[in-house]
Amino acid sequence: MAAVATCGSGAGTTGSAVATASKSNVTSFQRRGPRASGTNDSGPRLVSIAGTRPSVRNGQLLVSTGLPALDQLLGGGLAIGTVLLIEEDKYNIYSPLLFKCFLAEGIVNGHTLLVASAKEDPANILQELPAPLLDDNSKKEFDEDVYNHKTPESNIKMKIAWRYQLLPKMEQIGPVSSRFGHYYDASKRIPQELIEASNWHGFFLPEKISSTLKVEPCSLTPGYIKLLQFIQNIIYEERFDGSNPQKKQRNVLRIGIQNLGSPLWGDDICCAENGSNSHSLTKFLYVLRGLLRTSLSACIITMPTHLIQNKAIIARITNLSDTVIGLESFIGSERETNPLYKDYHGLIHIRQIPRLNNLICDESDVKDLAFKLKRKLFTIECITKLRSYGLSQKYFLSHHLQKNCSVRKNPCFKQPHTLKKIY
Repeated sequence: MAAVATCGSGAGTTGSAVATASKSNVTSFQRRGPRASGTNDSGPRLVSIAGTRPSVRNGQLLVSTGLPALDQLLGGGLAIGTVLLIEEDKYNIYSPLLFKCFLAEGIVNGHTLLVASAKEDPANILQELPAPLLDDNSKKEFDEDVYNHKTPESNIKMKIAWRYQLLPKMEQIGPVSSRFGHYYDASKRIPQELIEASNWHGFFLPEKISSTLKVEPCSLTPGYIKLLQFIQNIIYEERFDGSNPQKKQRNVLRIGIQNLGSPLWGDDICCAENGSNSHSLTKFLYVLRGLLRTSLSACIITMPTHLIQNKAIIARITNLSDTVIGLESFIGSERETNPLYKDYHGLIHIRQIPRLNNLICDESDVKDLAFKLKRKLFTIECITKLRSYGLSQKYFLSHHLQKNCSVRKNPCFKQPHTLKKIY
């Protein structure tokens, strides 16, 4: 590996000698020294954008989702040019929080926002964004929430084998001391000064659609057409497509689309199994992903997939998305009263992780994940040990029944050794 040497106008002979010596001494394992100040560097340089970092796996540029725990599960963050699909929980309580954290992260880092909704005015959505926590206070706030939500059982220390005492604890995904990604206080709102200083664009469907608009049959719904045109104009006008260099410092466009596929967007996939616009949503996602692939932008979409009656449409939507996350709330389910899940509010399913420049996607190795909304923070935890504890309770119950049930009164227990375990 040859080293590049620069010299002044009056040091030709000396500079050539230094260059010759450096070529013979510098190896690929040695760090090159800093170049002399005042020299013109015409070589390519990696342009850094605030709030981004390259992936350690493939070098792809990443942005934070606004939840550092979710960034870790997705391999470091959300890749530029990809779509993150969030399957809304049944009562749409927790998915809006993930949506707002993504937008709040963009405001904190100075990214340009594009907020689209058919239900709520984007200006009102920005007013409800959570307040960011400072780096010095994030660890303190996290520790306070953990302390306030400790259960009496967590204070009981069990005696285990010495070889397992040195293993690291991996149940809870806590804060990491890094500049990439921030923590947000769900009990407070983002300062008005940050919103006023941000660059954002809003798309409110009732204001963009007129009742006299005529659309050709077998085409996209009017709401999807208007939204695609709006996104395309923002990408080209503010030069996020890369065809022309941006006037100011390079920036990232964060796109947030709320409740896509709901009847409010004029789509009927939630109303009928085989509606007249069954392919409208998949066409929209296909065109949207093409716009994202050629621009410095990342998109997050929340969708009520539990209302879509045709399962084939859900499969096509999943294939057209890069990252898919499902939220399953315990409200109204049997798990709400299950003592094993008393400290959690629902489950989070990492259904798909993107593998760029490939035809297939990866699946997360971590399957047992639960989330809970604490006093201030939204946290994600692994519940593998919780389930193993539940199995031990079932074995104990089986042993208790086998030991205490009367063989004389109940003919089912004539042969105790044939009693099956309860699952």
